[in-house]
Amino acid sequence: MIKLLIKLAIVAIVANAAWHVMAAYTSYYKFKDAVQQTTLFGNDKTVEQLRTRVLSLASDYDLPLSDDELAVQREQLHTIVNGSYTKRIDVLPWYSHPWTFEIHTDTFSEAPITAK
Repeated sequence: MIKLLIKLAIVAIVANAAWHVMAAYTSYYKFKDAVQQTTLFGNDKTVEQLRTRVLSLASDYDLPLSDDELAVQREQLHTIVNGSYTKRIDVLPWYSHPWTFEIHTDTFSEAPITAK
């Protein structure tokens, strides 16, 4: 009986950790996709408007991305966004681990840039 309880406790701990890690990565991938969509269709926006939009998206996804950790630049038809943030993930009920997530998108668009 005790063996069974120990096995169930281990399974519960692993499932809990997997759930928290999956939730963090789901937010990360959704955010990264939204940033890519923003840069792909953002030819009418200035670099500063794109930066503001990316930070707004980070806030929407409840990600701790600060202005200092974000770089947005435009090189001809390429829009490049680089950034990183660290989020604490509860891998065990009594322990949270800081995970760093890197964001890099290099979006090419053939549409002319209309922003000044």
